[in-house]
Amino acid sequence: MASTIQALPTEVVYLITAGEVIDCFASVVRELVENSLDAGATRIVVSLWPQQWRIRVADNGCGMNLDDLQQAATAHSTSKIRSSADLWKINSLGFRGEALHSLTTLADLEILSRPVDGKLGWRISYGNGGEVVQVEVTAIAPGTVVTVSHLFGNCSSRRQGLPTIAQQMKAVQATIQQIALCHPQVTWQVCQNDRQWFTISPAKTTGQLLPQILPQVRQGDLQEVKLEIPNPHNSPLPTPHSALNLVVGLPDRCHRHRPDWVRVAINGRMVKTPELEQTILSAFHKTLPRDRYPICLLHLAISPEQINWNRNPAKTEIYLNEIIYWQEQITQAINQALSISSNNLNEAVHTTRVSKLLKVAEAKGGYNFNPQNPNENHKTPNTLKAVAQVSNTYIVAEHSGGMWLVEQHIAHERVLYEQLCDDWQLVPVEPPIILYQLSPAQVSQLQRIGLEIDPFGEQLWAVRNIPAPLQQRDNCAEAILELSWGGDLQTAQVAVACRSAIRNGTPMNQQEMQTLLDNWQRTRNPRTCPHGRPIYLSLEESALARFFRRNWVIGKSHGI
Repeated sequence: MASTIQALPTEVVYLITAGEVIDCFASVVRELVENSLDAGATRIVVSLWPQQWRIRVADNGCGMNLDDLQQAATAHSTSKIRSSADLWKINSLGFRGEALHSLTTLADLEILSRPVDGKLGWRISYGNGGEVVQVEVTAIAPGTVVTVSHLFGNCSSRRQGLPTIAQQMKAVQATIQQIALCHPQVTWQVCQNDRQWFTISPAKTTGQLLPQILPQVRQGDLQEVKLEIPNPHNSPLPTPHSALNLVVGLPDRCHRHRPDWVRVAINGRMVKTPELEQTILSAFHKTLPRDRYPICLLHLAISPEQINWNRNPAKTEIYLNEIIYWQEQITQAINQALSISSNNLNEAVHTTRVSKLLKVAEAKGGYNFNPQNPNENHKTPNTLKAVAQVSNTYIVAEHSGGMWLVEQHIAHERVLYEQLCDDWQLVPVEPPIILYQLSPAQVSQLQRIGLEIDPFGEQLWAVRNIPAPLQQRDNCAEAILELSWGGDLQTAQVAVACRSAIRNGTPMNQQEMQTLLDNWQRTRNPRTCPHGRPIYLSLEESALARFFRRNWVIGKSHGI
């Protein structure tokens, strides 16, 4: 019987390999832009002519000399690794040596480049397989310009199978934005059909850059945390620490309908890591309204020995060592970002009415306001002083930077909820609480959360233990009925906290208000109640001074 297994022709192998790396406009842009960033570029210009299937990426990076240009598009050629050992210490965005070679298989490729210290620039055209077809001297500033033309010209079926041009351009925009968030110091200019499409200005941090990409999010809606964290103890690594950069949308100010802005970057590249994404979602649990998701960008800069990039040719998925350790560090960082302390106490105007009120004030001006404690340790909790109670509902609190209004019921609800999560206690009750006409599902639900419940006659049930906070409530039977309608233990804890919290309309004396404020400030997630409602409204001294125009000269204000 004749053999049916044969080696594939070289051109077929190259087409298969190229298809793993280059599958659309966005993948071309991604590969070329990553090369620019590896070259140290601080300004990148991306030009697209989608109808002509042409892409150009120009940068001000280190450039290439003639020898490097002649090797750049050959198969598996790269300047970024030398041996198999280098695969475990990847410090660059590109390293496979496939991108440019794959492009010569699927398109016409031309590169112009001049090294920073070079006097001449060179232009090289490449043929199929990466061989050099044409070389000439050219006038060019230091840097590199890569032009890809007639993309998929030899694969008409690939072109036909791609999404519409509009969808592909949307994917290109998303790709550039994701990369920009990982490299906020870079200037981006993107053109489509010789017209400026969008730009991204450089910023010092990812948090400062994000409002350019999400215009509905204001700078004051975000909290950024940068931490140096120790490496796992059982992982001997060259450097003792890694870096964690976290940008979160404060849950009392912004959130999303979908988890589309829960994103993770590792060493300069956005990646898909379901384990870390789920950690982020869990950390925000019971801080947002139902069916809402956080805005959270996590960037880990960790030792490359902890990462295996060889999970996906597009390098969008990784294997990460010590995943549980990193999950713990991320949870702690999010808790720090969501806490209330003097180092993350930003001006917060939550209502349209108050926002409009302050807009009539002058936008600029120095008000010479100095905090009472300029040398205060920024990591200590911000101290609030209870001043008064409004409508037996809101506590007026004073602090060194202004004043807050705190709704007493939901602040207490947050305190009780976290106490219940930390120490869920069921206490015996005598006489038992009698409930009437419970369905089998309700009985099962109460038993599921730990309540002892027995038949007590026809259509009657006796509940013999209850959550501790309900002991002093006069509506304990109603609360237990509420718990019987379903949900997991956390849902029950939220319901108990809500039932047990001090009601709005209840008068409080000065000491009671102060005790509540102190307990509330110590919670892990003090910005919202477990249902996602904002707990406080802040008016900072600077905003008050701006509204009352305290920088005016007295004589001028009196018309003198």
